[in-house]
Amino acid sequence: MFAALIALWDLSALDLPLARLSGGPSGFALREHWLFTIVLHDSARRVAWALALLLCAAVWFPVGWLRRVMFHRRVQLALTALVAVAAISALKSVSRTSCPWSLADFGGVAHYVPHWSNLLVADGGNGRCFPAGHASSGFSFFGGYFALRRDMPELAVKWLIATLAVGMVLGIAQQVRGAHFMSHTLWTGWICWCAAWAIDAFISRLTTLGVAPNLAQST
Repeated sequence: MFAALIALWDLSALDLPLARLSGGPSGFALREHWLFTIVLHDSARRVAWALALLLCAAVWFPVGWLRRVMFHRRVQLALTALVAVAAISALKSVSRTSCPWSLADFGGVAHYVPHWSNLLVADGGNGRCFPAGHASSGFSFFGGYFALRRDMPELAVKWLIATLAVGMVLGIAQQVRGAHFMSHTLWTGWICWCAAWAIDAFISRLTTLGVAPNLAQST
């Protein structure tokens, strides 16, 4: 359902008009603004990595409410964040889609080509800009919803809302700077969600089959 809505956004061709709200022929005025570069980019990325490292450490050394989360769900929490980020990074590394600030419309040299069309036609820029990497600093934590929804549903919903909010805020911040189109952010959210869902299904299946019965024991 959500993928269909994103596809409709792609078909709407609203990426460029939306980008023109914050950018023009001379570039993006807020590209180097401290709020977007220091706070919502550099600092946000550090916080995201710190949280990911905390979740990894909490697999064996849980603190606070994480003590009430089963061991295999703590594994799921940490694993999902790492897999989601890795998936986005891998896709970006082979992408031929250039960032908005690289387009001729905004003072660059590339020409606009929809990201799916870029599979066949290069846009003349450096590429490696699809999907949105920075938004994954928020969306990569979707796994918390799946890991917590069975035993801690209220916390799971709060986690989901926070993940969505942070991912969108970081994505919009990059949109304002000219680093990404809105579609880049939306597809990042969808990819991270799919990664979280797939890992949840995999770990749940392993536990049900008793392939790794020790995973069902909390510490």
